[in-house]
Amino acid sequence: MPLNGNSSQSPPKRWWGTALAVLAAVALLAAVVSRRDETVPIRTAEVQQGEIRSLVSTNGKIEPVNNFEAHAPVATSVERVFVKEGDAVKKGQLLVVLDDADARTQAARAATQLKGAQADLAAIERGGSQEEVLNLDVQLVKARTDRESAQRNLNALKKLQQDGAASGGEVREAENTLARADAQLQFLKQKQTRRYSNPEIARVEAQRDEAHAAYDAAQDTLAKSNVRAPFDGIVYSLPAKQGGFVNSGDLLLQVADLRKVLVRAFVDEPDVARLSPGDAIQITWDAVPGRVWQAAVSGIPSTVKLHGSRNVGEITSIVDNNDLKLLPNVNVGVNIIAAEHANVLVIPREALRTDDSKPYVLRVVGHQLKRRSVETALSNLTQVEIASGLAANDVIAINSTNGKPIADGTQVKF
Repeated sequence: MPLNGNSSQSPPKRWWGTALAVLAAVALLAAVVSRRDETVPIRTAEVQQGEIRSLVSTNGKIEPVNNFEAHAPVATSVERVFVKEGDAVKKGQLLVVLDDADARTQAARAATQLKGAQADLAAIERGGSQEEVLNLDVQLVKARTDRESAQRNLNALKKLQQDGAASGGEVREAENTLARADAQLQFLKQKQTRRYSNPEIARVEAQRDEAHAAYDAAQDTLAKSNVRAPFDGIVYSLPAKQGGFVNSGDLLLQVADLRKVLVRAFVDEPDVARLSPGDAIQITWDAVPGRVWQAAVSGIPSTVKLHGSRNVGEITSIVDNNDLKLLPNVNVGVNIIAAEHANVLVIPREALRTDDSKPYVLRVVGHQLKRRSVETALSNLTQVEIASGLAANDVIAINSTNGKPIADGTQVKF
């Protein structure tokens, strides 16, 4: 017989208390796990103190600064070629000789025409040919003699008329004779000074000018048939082949002083206003990996024009090329340093956020993100300069590693 009527219910009570304790522990564990699940793993970066450059990256082309091109003056054959591509040449050195037989014939013909035109003009200036001038001089002497004789005859008849020894008719006839002698003398004088009309003089002068131009052209053709180096340089292009035929205007060779070359870079329209004379330039060429040529902007664009599918401004720069590695017409990479700041605070560009055009970052404080407004200055493709709002070694969030969004107040781990 049980001593206590309630003893049969004690085991269920103990079991119920244990169950409540287990449930409480599970709930607490679930809360902890839940809070842990809300923590977002992130990538971070430290605010660094260093330098930042704003670059304009584009492409360019190498051109000679001091360049000489020889072209065939007429259609002819190449008689001799004394150099080959890559040869260093001296000023005045004979490089190519063209067949100039036709040019010499044309030069001789032009010289003859010029002499004839000059003789015609000299004849005009003298009043005619030598024979015509001599004949005119003789006629003038005779006309003066005739005029003086007519004058003396008239004077004598007038004196006789006073004495009644000559009639009025004889005097009038003598006056007419003197008038005719005067007229003939004046005609010959005018013929001596004004033999040719202005149109006739202009025609002869035009013939002289045309002959002179033909002669100059013939001499120029002869000169260009013997191609000489105008300065010390290197033959970098030589299309002419000995024994080959060339048409008028065909390129024979190109010579340049390659110790300095010009790089012409093509800058997209939005970046043109960022450039100034003196900006530093770095030039690279895929054919010489790891090599960087240093230069500075010497010419900035005065206009924007279409280059392929791009609207670009062309900048130029002179580059030292003493080892002659950079060759004319090669395509190069160009980095223009539009601005450069040293000893400033910089962060990765991807860590910067904007809200209503106001920049900010998410600073890591403990295991929580805190929004911090910042002011920026210089920027490039990978970095941003922080003018205010952060200190060196501050830790900021870049993004989450599990794709979850992060914001002010987000609990994080890293």
